[in-house]
Order: sequence, then structure tokens, then C-alpha cells
Amino acid sequence: MPNFMIAYYGGKQPGSKDEGMAQMGKWKAWVEGLGKAIVNPGTPLPASKIVTSGGVEEDTDPNSMKGFAVVQAETMEAAVEMAKSDPFLDNGGTIRVSLMMEMK
Repeated sequence: MPNFMIAYYGGKQPGSKDEGMAQMGKWKAWVEGLGKAIVNPGTPLPASKIVTSGGVEEDTDPNSMKGFAVVQAETMEAAVEMAKSDPFLDNGGTIRVSLMMEMK
């Protein structure tokens, strides 16, 4: 079964510790609900740099990639359905679902 990356972009940070705990609870419930489809439940990306042939700069874009998860699904459509229920969307962020190709 193929793997799909669910990449998180933008979104807002919790306004308080209680709000953060509530968001974490929703995320944990989402992960548990996906069961064996979860390959990597989530990897936050708290800092990043932009590297080009011309140099390196800070990534200050508020819509930059914030993290990712990896799921297994039969089809792209099935992976998209998983992403549509991800509570990250409640934070004003967007999700990109990408088929992961295994390189051998």
C-alpha cells in the first residue's frame, strides 16, 4: 500500500495553554482514529531556512510548512479523505497531500 505525506502549511498557534491542550487532544483522537494507516503520526517543523543557489535566508513566510504526517492509503482519494478530517484545518492552516515514491 502506498504512503502519502500530509504536509501542514500556515495556521495559527494556540492563544493559551488550555487552547493548545485542546488542540493536542483533537490531534491525538484523529491519529487514534486512523489506526494502522498511520506510518508517522506527525513531525513538527519549528524552524527552517530557504536555500537557493544565491544564498541562505530565514524562512519568515507565515504560510511555510509547519510539519508533516505520513499515512498509508489505497488511493490518493482515500488519503485526501483522511486529511479532510485532520484537526489542523481548524487552526486556519492548509494541508497538501502527496504520494510518496519509494526510491530503490
